Amino acid sequence: MVQRGAPGDPDPGGRRVSQPHRLAPGPVDLLALPTRSDGPDPELGRELDKESGTQALLDLADGLGDLQERLFAAGRGGSPRRVLLVLQGMDTSGKGGVLRHAIGLVDPQGVQLHSFKAPTEEERAHDFLWRIRRALPGPGLIGVFDRSHYEDVLIARVRALASAPEIERRYDAINEFEQELVAAGITVVKCMLHLSADEQRKRLLARLDDPTKHWKFNPGDVDERALWAEYRLAYEIALERTNTEVAPWHVIPSDQKWYRNLAVARLLAHTLDRLDPQWPMADFDVESERRRILDEDPVG
Repeated sequence: MVQRGAPGDPDPGGRRVSQPHRLAPGPVDLLALPTRSDGPDPELGRELDKESGTQALLDLADGLGDLQERLFAAGRGGSPRRVLLVLQGMDTSGKGGVLRHAIGLVDPQGVQLHSFKAPTEEERAHDFLWRIRRALPGPGLIGVFDRSHYEDVLIARVRALASAPEIERRYDAINEFEQELVAAGITVVKCMLHLSADEQRKRLLARLDDPTKHWKFNPGDVDERALWAEYRLAYEIALERTNTEVAPWHVIPSDQKWYRNLAVARLLAHTLDRLDPQWPMADFDVESERRRILDEDPVG
C-alpha cells in the first residue's frame, strides 16, 4: 500500500524539515495555490525581493556544493544513494532556468540530466516507463528529469494519446515505480513549477519581442496554451493520485523566476542534508601511503 504524504513530516533522523511547498494529501485545486512568493520567507523571516532572493540563492552554493560532493564521493565508495529531481510544468514555467541557476550551483560532473521529448518509435514499442528506467541516475549522482514519466498522464490525457483505462493504470504504475526507486536508494524529489496563465502570456510575448529569443519560441506552445484548463485538470488529477509519502509533490510558485530558482535549490539542499552523505572510508593504509610519498625520491 502506497501511503500519502503530508507537509512538514520529520525526516528519518527525527528532525523537522521546512517544506513550505510540499503538497498536502487530498484533492488538488491549483487555482488556490500561489504562483508567487507569498509573505515573509519561511527561512529568513522577512520578505524577499529579486535582489535579496538572488543573493539567498548564491548563499546556498557552498553548502549545497559540499553536500553534493559528499553524495558523489559516497557513491564512488559503494553507497547506493542518489537523488532524482523531477521537473514538470507548463511551457515557459522555467525548467531550463532551474537547471541553469539552481542545479548550476553544483559540480556538473555529479549531475545527470535527461530531457524527455515525444517518445521515439522504439520507445513507443515498450511500456511508458521503459525509457524512464534507462535514464535513471547512477549511485552518487543527482539526476534531473526535464519533463518525465508524468507526460504520459498529462499530455496523454489532454490529447487522448492513451485510453482512459490505460491512463488509470499508469497512475498506479507510477506510484509502484517510484516506491521501487526509493527502496533501491533513490530519493525522488518532484517539483511542479506552478505558473499563472497571465505570466505565461507575458513570457511567450517576450520571446516574440526579442529576436535573440525566437529560437525558444514554438508555435505549438500557443496550441497547448489554448488547452490551459484541460492541462490544469490533468495536473490536479495527477498530483492527487501520485502524491505519496515516499515521493511527495512540491508545487513551486514560478511567476517570479528568482523565487522559483531559490525554492528548488533549497529543496535540493534540504534533501541532501536529510540524507547526510558521509565521506567514504579509505580502502588503503593512509599512514603507509603517506610514508611512501615522504620517502620517495622521483628525481634522484
